[in-house]
Amino acid sequence: MSDWIYLGDVAPLPTDFMALIMALLLAFLCGQLLAWVYMYTHSGLSYSRTYVASLILIPITVALVMMVLDNNLVTAFSLMAVFAIVRFRNIVRDTLDTVYILSLIVIGMACGTQKFSTAVIGTGVASFVLLYVWFTSFGSRQRYDLILNLHWADSLGEITSLNNLLDRHALKVQMASQRSVQDEEGADLSYRLLLRDPSRVHDLLNDLQANTSITRVTTMKAEEESEV
Repeated sequence: MSDWIYLGDVAPLPTDFMALIMALLLAFLCGQLLAWVYMYTHSGLSYSRTYVASLILIPITVALVMMVLDNNLVTAFSLMAVFAIVRFRNIVRDTLDTVYILSLIVIGMACGTQKFSTAVIGTGVASFVLLYVWFTSFGSRQRYDLILNLHWADSLGEITSLNNLLDRHALKVQMASQRSVQDEEGADLSYRLLLRDPSRVHDLLNDLQANTSITRVTTMKAEEESEV
């Protein structure tokens, strides 16, 4: 049985089984690390468990492809013909998801060509950059914790008390919209708030409900908004 495993490949160059195992194992570990980074930093509504599983399998598959090619031009063209038959119809909605796929393809290529140090350093740098982008919210022009909608029953000239109340709970307050209601005093107001302490939203709601001039209070977390 062991002889069949070692002598089963009849390629011009013998298979280095230790290098093959090392390549596939390293590809698995690198894919596992980036998959954990994706799971921890993902935001939005397009999360898919099968997509996360594919992040682990992609570098292993690519590494195996690179080992099969083994600098053989004929095999490379044959492989291109095989992949031309297979059509992938899955649409990647998030640009960052595409970055994960491309990164893992390159890492798999590095493992398959036995450039192990390149694969390890590349995985570490990619993980660091992706965590940095997530932690700092890089690219966000505006960042708020809460969207607050309410009806102000008094005249708008007396809205100073509401602004003072919001300033006590928020570091940054932006009025997103103001709509007056016909035959009704006051207006419907919408605010975007960067809270001083996001865990104490209930204190803000209690203060709003205690004000008799404020009714119809609704809130929504800002991260629930979809980017357009």
